[in-house]
Amino acid sequence: MRRRSLAVLAAASLLLGGLAACGSSSDESGDSDVLKVGVSPVPHGEILKYVSDNLAAAEGLKLEIVEFNDYIQPNVALSEKQIDANYFQHIPYLEEEVAAKGYKFTALKPVHIEPLGVYSKTVKAIADVPNGGVVAIPNDPSNSGRSLSLLAKNGLITLKDGVGVKATEKDITANPKNLQFKSLEAAQLPRSLEDTAISVINGNYAIETGLKPSADALALETGDDNPYANLVVVRTGDETDARIVKLEKLLHSAEVKKFIEDKYQGSVLAAF
Repeated sequence: MRRRSLAVLAAASLLLGGLAACGSSSDESGDSDVLKVGVSPVPHGEILKYVSDNLAAAEGLKLEIVEFNDYIQPNVALSEKQIDANYFQHIPYLEEEVAAKGYKFTALKPVHIEPLGVYSKTVKAIADVPNGGVVAIPNDPSNSGRSLSLLAKNGLITLKDGVGVKATEKDITANPKNLQFKSLEAAQLPRSLEDTAISVINGNYAIETGLKPSADALALETGDDNPYANLVVVRTGDETDARIVKLEKLLHSAEVKKFIEDKYQGSVLAAF
């Protein structure tokens, strides 16, 4: 009798184990249908949420939006396959990351531009920046060069001919106001406004902290011939994934362009 009971229990255990395995397999296949995209919260996360809430279902696309608050982790997460794509960066930044870390990534089509802007809590016009004033700029090479180029275009400094957005502080040939440059992580720049004459702030971080680039910036990049359009990046080889193809179609739709224009009123510019 005892032997028979043990046999019954063993059979039941095998049956339950089989059911559990089937359940696990089903969950995994369900997860594979969801496209997990890493984003900066603003505007990338907002744009992607609009797509998820209003457009994705009609294309049979399921999105999971994963927010990051810096520029380092979204590429780490993509490389480690924690996410399927990211949407936070522009080509010059991506090229720096690939050169430094060897990522095997592919950039897709431009979606939007976040104009870099000059902001201040004390200065009302570029011409009023004081002698010896502290100027905070992003510390990553692509955005620091971009910042110096913007300052040069607005007459605060002069750069060597031809350096353009690849400029470094060593390329400054004239600094008539003896400005003091302070390099900070991009996410910290809005906080620096308490301690600087002016700060050059990336558009996403400006918007996140309540600044309106089109109204509050003392100087603002234009969208004309701007190489800093933000776009979706995937691991090389994944660009033909059906989910990625659907996402790209929706991100470049007339509906998304109108959403960007209506919501951001010139503080974010559609790049398509």
